[in-house]
Order: sequence, then C-alpha cells, then structure tokens
Amino acid sequence: MSKNKNIPLNKRAAELARNNAVPVMFIIICAIFIPMAGFTPSYLLNEIITRMGRNLFLVLCLLFPIMAGMGLNFAMTLGAMGAEIAVILVADWQIWGIPGVVLAMILSIPFSAVLGLVCGAILNMAKGREMITGYILNFFMGNGIYQMIVLYIMGSIIPIAHASIMLPRGYGIRNTVSLLQMRQCLDDLLAIRIKGVKIPVLTFILVGIFCLFIVWFRRTKLGQDMRAVGQDLEVAKAAGINVDRTRIISVVMSTVCAGFGMVIYLQNIGNLPTYTGHAQIGMFCIAALLVGGASVEKASIGNAFLGVILFHLMFIVAPGAGAFITGDSMVGEYFRVFLSYGVITLALIMYEAKKRMVKSKAGQMLANAQKEEEAASQDAVQGPFLLLRHGAPFLPYFSTIWQSGSTFLQAASTCSMTALGSCPSANSTISFWVMKLTVALCTPAVLRAASSIRLAQLAQSTSIL
Repeated sequence: MSKNKNIPLNKRAAELARNNAVPVMFIIICAIFIPMAGFTPSYLLNEIITRMGRNLFLVLCLLFPIMAGMGLNFAMTLGAMGAEIAVILVADWQIWGIPGVVLAMILSIPFSAVLGLVCGAILNMAKGREMITGYILNFFMGNGIYQMIVLYIMGSIIPIAHASIMLPRGYGIRNTVSLLQMRQCLDDLLAIRIKGVKIPVLTFILVGIFCLFIVWFRRTKLGQDMRAVGQDLEVAKAAGINVDRTRIISVVMSTVCAGFGMVIYLQNIGNLPTYTGHAQIGMFCIAALLVGGASVEKASIGNAFLGVILFHLMFIVAPGAGAFITGDSMVGEYFRVFLSYGVITLALIMYEAKKRMVKSKAGQMLANAQKEEEAASQDAVQGPFLLLRHGAPFLPYFSTIWQSGSTFLQAASTCSMTALGSCPSANSTISFWVMKLTVALCTPAVLRAASSIRLAQLAQSTSIL
C-alpha cells in the first residue's frame, strides 16, 4: 500500500488504463455507438438483461480451465454439442416446459462428460499448446463426429419417432428444430417486470448459484490443486498433485457446465440451429470474457459479468451505428464480428508478448547472477596475489608472529604436561585446565595467522617462478 501511495496519480492512472486496455476500448466504442443507434434506455437495458441471462452461464464455465493453467477453452463447444444432442432427443420425446429443460440438462451430462474426458486426455498430450489443440478439436468434433451423428446416424441407427424434426429422406435432423413449446419457460418462471424491463429471476438465481459454487470450489482441496497446477506444473507435481488428473477434471467440469449453459441458451432463443448452433458459442464466450478484462492466465467472475455487458451492448448498437454512418446495417454486423475475432487476437498477442518479456527478464537475471559468481571466484583466486602485492612489506612481522605463536604453543604444551605429571593436587589440576583452555582459545587465531603467512609465501614463490 505504501508503494502505491508513493507512485504519482498520473502514473497509476496510466498503469490502470494499460492493464485494462480492452475494457476501456469497448467502453469508448459503446459510448460512441449508443447515440448513433438511437435506442431508448429501456430497450437497451431489457436487451442487456436478456443476453446476460442467456450467456452468463456459458461464459462462467471458461473459468475452470483458466484456473488450471490451460488457457482459453476453445473446446467448450464439445459440451454445447452434448447439450444439442440431448435437446434433440427431448424434442423427439415431446417433453416440453421445465421438465424438458431439466431432462435435457440431465441427458447432457454423460455426453458432455465423455467428450470432456477425451478432450482432457488429448490436451494433456499437448501441454503448452492447449488453446490451439482445443480449437482444432472443436473443428474435428463439430464438423466431423457431431455432424455424422445428427446427419446420418439419427434416424437410421438411433430411432427418431417424429418426422417433423427429420429430413425428408427419412434420416438425419433438419437444419432447425423448433423449441417454441420450451421457449423462455425458464426465463418466464418467477420473472418480474420493472417499467417494461423483464428480469428473468430464476435464470439469474441459477447463475448466482453457479457463481457461489465457483467461489466455494476455489477454496476446496481440488480447487487449490487446480490453482497450484495453473501456477507451476513442476512444483505441483513435486507437491504430490496428480497433474494430469486435475487438468482432466477441469476440462470435464467446463464441458459439463457448458452443456447446462447451452440448454439455458436454447430455451431462451426458442429454436435449435442443428448444424451451426454451437459453432460460434465458444468464440463469442471467449471474446466476452476477454472484453471484461480477463487474460489467458487469469479470469474472475467480475470479468465475466463486465465482459457480457460490454460485448453484447456493442452487439446491440453496432448494426444501428453502421446504418447511421454508412446507410447499411451489415457494416455494423461485419464490425462486431471483426471485433470478436480481433479482441481474441489482441489478447493472445499480449499474452505471448508478456510471456517473452518475463522470459527475457529471467534470462537477464540469470546472466547477472553468473557474472557475479564469476567475479567472486576471480576474487578468490586473486586473493593471495593481492595479499602479496599489498602485504609484502609486512611479511617479516608475519614471520615473527608465526615464530612467537609456535613458541607459545610449545611452552603451553610443556607447562600442561609438567602440571599433569608432577602436580597431581587440585591446584595443579586447575592450572592444567586453565592452560588447556588458553591453548584452545589461542590456537585458532594463531593457525589463521599462520595459514595467511604460508599462503602469502606460496604466492610470492609462484610469482618468482
């Protein structure tokens, strides 16, 4: 605290702006676009609250892999795919409303957990490259296995009873599955309206419970293990933590929670885009988290809330601002997609630059330590020569000290032996121990002086040779 008080206010403000460059940039963009879009405050507030209820659960599920040091989980879409399969089955069984939502969440657990186990095992083979590996897994699972299941297996191998959700050929799922009988059933339950603004109370209660779970989980043994693994793999392994198992658990928790969040998302919009619904979920959720000030290494619940508000506020006003500036609302659409990818790219660039800067500083510190060690070793080697150079005139005195010390030791030894042999009385015994104590105290000092003299003589003979 004292260090922060000593820093000038302008430097502290500059450092704060530098550390929160992305949120500040989006605040400025939204402040410019809101007047251009021409929306009323009640409309903007209503849209923001609706989008928060729709997306917050998905964004919060990204915190677990970041906690474990695995970076941004692009493979969270695997959990969304599991939820989509569960929703298709629920729609085929014609179970709607709250029971349908609960059943879809329960069915999504095994699908999301299995996909998370596979993903976690693969990411453990690619330590240090988890983000790009997760991104490729997203394409492989989403455009490969998932489409094979819903396009060819459902209806032909997996029985589908209702033809309304199947393609006309008799197998495969239609491009869009209607969920009108499930639409906003969770949002409308316990919902309240304040001046035309609808607040989905039950949805926010679920989000609040999830936030409390995250706070509690961080304090558990498993949560502490995840944080230790995220800080340093080798130290965590030396502390007895099963690193691979902890990383897999973090991915499984992320994918399972993403499945729950995807069910909440789908019941809000009221339809299922079968082949594209999961495609942009991961990208937009990651972008929203980064907009809130999170990084690849650190994220919090506050980052998720702020990011969802700023990111989706920009999504709301960008088309209107684009139409105001150019007369074409598609310009705003392109702009917000460009910002979605741009903020992720900026975050990754900043992360790599910071990592290289830390690595460079560590290298410089190591080089300085090596130089100091070399200088200390040179001083130790050159010590005798420095003693010879500056102490050569005093060598006769050192010799006198050496001879006096030797004579003193011999006399003390002779006296002690005489006292021991010829005076067995108590006085002689006391005299003997006094002499012995004197010898013990004086011997180290005499030996140190003697060693210095011998070292200087040796250096003198070496220089003469």
